[in-house]
Formats: sequence, C-alpha cells, structure tokens
Amino acid sequence: MWIFFIHRKDEAKSGDFLTVSERSMKKSTLLHLRFSFSFFLLPVFLLACAVSEHPNLPTLFLCFVILHFLVYPASNGYNSYFDRDEKSIGGLRNPPEVSIELYRVSLILDVIGLGLSLLVSIAFTVMIFIYGLVSKAYSHPSVRLKKYPVAGWLSAGVFQGYFTFLLCVIAIEDIPLHSTLSSRIQLPGMLSTLLLLGSYPMTQVYQHEEDAGRGDLTMSRKLGVLGTFHFTALAFTVSISGFIYYFYSYFSLTKALLFPVFLLPILIYFSVWYLRARNTPNAVNYDAAMRLNLISSLMLSLYFLFLC
Repeated sequence: MWIFFIHRKDEAKSGDFLTVSERSMKKSTLLHLRFSFSFFLLPVFLLACAVSEHPNLPTLFLCFVILHFLVYPASNGYNSYFDRDEKSIGGLRNPPEVSIELYRVSLILDVIGLGLSLLVSIAFTVMIFIYGLVSKAYSHPSVRLKKYPVAGWLSAGVFQGYFTFLLCVIAIEDIPLHSTLSSRIQLPGMLSTLLLLGSYPMTQVYQHEEDAGRGDLTMSRKLGVLGTFHFTALAFTVSISGFIYYFYSYFSLTKALLFPVFLLPILIYFSVWYLRARNTPNAVNYDAAMRLNLISSLMLSLYFLFLC
C-alpha cells in the first residue's frame, strides 16, 4: 500500500508495524495526528450534507468517521513526520519531536479508513485512496508538492474542497460518481474549492521563516504577508458571491441573504487583523491565524447545519 511513499530504508523495517499495538501510543504521536484540526475541514462535509436531497444516514455517518477520525488525522500525522516542524503548525503551537511511531500510526489509520470505505462503495474507496496519495505527495521528500507554490496550493484547494465534496456526496446520497454531474452538485463543489484556495494561504502566512529555511516556496510566501491578505479577500468575495447565487437558485432568497449574515464575524475579525498586520508585523502569528480558522469553520458549519 502506497509503496512509492513508504519505501525508505530509514523509515520502516519489515514487521515494525506490529509494534505499534504492543505498547501505548506516545503523546507526541497523538498530538501530531491533530484530531481537533479536522474541525477546520468540517464545513466541506456539512455542505455536502446540506445539498444532498436524499441522504443515507448510515453511509453519512460512516463517511464522517472515515474522514474526520481516520483520513484527516492520518494525513496530518504523515505530513508532520516528514515536515518535522520546530515552530507552530496548524493545531499545534509547540509541536513535539516526531518519532517513527507517528509514521506507522498514520499508515495504519489510512489502511483502516480504506477498509471501512469498502462498506460505502468502490468509487468512494478509490477516491479515498487517491486523496491519501495526494496528501502524502504534499510533504514526502520524493515529491514534496509543498515546495511548489502553485502545485501545493492547487492540490490542497482542489482535493480538500471539490474532490472531498464529491466523495462526501456519493457517500451521503449513496449514488454513483456520474450522478454528481448536475449543477446542483458541481457548483457548490467548485465554490468550496475557490473558498479553500483563498483561505489556504492564510494558514501559511505566519510560517514564512520556517518554510524558507526548508526551501518551501508556499503560495503565501510568494504573495507576501499583505499580498496574502489581499488575495484571500478577493477569493472570499468571489466565492461568497457565488454561494449567494447558488443558495438563491436552489434554496431560497431568504437563505441566500442569511449566508453573508452568518459570515459577518469572519469579515469583522479578518478586517481588524488586516489593519493590525499593516502596522504591526508581530500581529501575523499562529494565534491570530488559528482564531481566523476557528471563526471561519464555526460560522460556515453553523450555516450549513442551518441548511440541512
């Protein structure tokens, strides 16, 4: 499984995976899985729930568990293992030193996720497998999409947005992939990617120094600190306008107009942070970025739950 991303003589030896279950998991491993960070990706799942006309509750629940308790934590852990960050990362202010156990556990979670995915459908399983490959390519030294500003940015935005949205819909509605071609499904999927493409550089805006030290030219480094704010503001404006149109077309005018109302706390926080960042470089830090992520995920999740 994932031979290309596993075969490194200093990472794993034959039979080593059995040792994970023979002892208690290290605290550092649990921390690097960053289960709480999965909350920041919850809006994509809830959007899929909101637009699904005939949800299948068993597969809906299974999809949620697979993504938020297996696939996302596995991706977090795998990338943390290869990044070996010493400064703050998403969900961890002071990341502890990683160990080979983190590498093994992340792969075990992936395998469990694939096994459970077979209970949903073959198409869903294949998409989960592809998502796992791309997430590994993001940080693995043999590919490391993260060091390329456009490739890293697009892979994160497309696969955490549009691609994940589609795999959620085929699980929640229990439909084949070709049934997702209607504008009812395609439009919100594309808009979710646009929203993520705008927000993703903001998750990197406080990491410029560490990314530069590793030679990773992220999209945020390419844009610069203030450029990242400007780019995010533009992408948010376009995506929110698109969502208003979609909710008006497929739900109602009232629900469409309520969308920007729900997002008002995000706009206020973002604007205040931007003004501080213009005058105080130290304002661009881990805590400020995580607060923006938390407010954004919370308000989007509340609105999509309102639509369900």
